[in-house]
Amino acid sequence: MSNVDSRVLHEAKLMLDGKRTVREVARLIGFSKSTVHNDVAIRLKQIDYDLYLEIKELLEFNKKIRHIRGGEATKKKYQLKLR
Repeated sequence: MSNVDSRVLHEAKLMLDGKRTVREVARLIGFSKSTVHNDVAIRLKQIDYDLYLEIKELLEFNKKIRHIRGGEATKKKYQLKLR
């Protein structure tokens, strides 16, 4: 198994273990969001298809709720400014 394959599997396991977003995993391992997304959305499909299907489901869930997370982040930002 190559280093890239190992990295892709590690990223996927990090995402699933903590129900993390691509952004969170990228921050944890020190790679860009684009690299992590390409790894789990494209490369993982050839490495471990069953794991890819789990990740795909998590990516779709995160996409559906991103507007809620964005709203919460904005609310928190302005609450901190008012203090």
